[in-house]
Amino acid sequence: MVSCTFCDIIDHRIAAEILYENDTVIAILDVNPIHYGHALVIPKRHYADFLALPRTELPGIMEAAHIVAGALVSAYHLQGYNFFSNNGVIAGQSVFHFHLHITPRFPNDDIIFTLKLKKYEEGKMREAANAIRAHIHSSLE
Repeated sequence: MVSCTFCDIIDHRIAAEILYENDTVIAILDVNPIHYGHALVIPKRHYADFLALPRTELPGIMEAAHIVAGALVSAYHLQGYNFFSNNGVIAGQSVFHFHLHITPRFPNDDIIFTLKLKKYEEGKMREAANAIRAHIHSSLE
């Protein structure tokens, strides 16, 4: 396997500000935060992205994310936060070890998500849903 910064942090070969840790998950402060308090929740086993992650890992990751998000809200008296994961280069993933970002939001923090929302043409929404449902059903068989 190629060298992985998060694996090195998990194995304590690289120092990090650890916020939370149990047998399967570690949460740390991001060294390049969007805002101070920006945390990363990382499974201890290496998975390149969300789809590589076994479903059995999800409950532990979500529980850790819930604990960390609650602590951020309390520590910073937050009115809100963003919770996201970048998967793939095109989505902005830079460390190819799955992780969740939890970043505090503050009034007038100059973070703007510019979205160009679309409308489905007649019948295209059902067509898209049918294609997705077919893949969901085949993955559950």
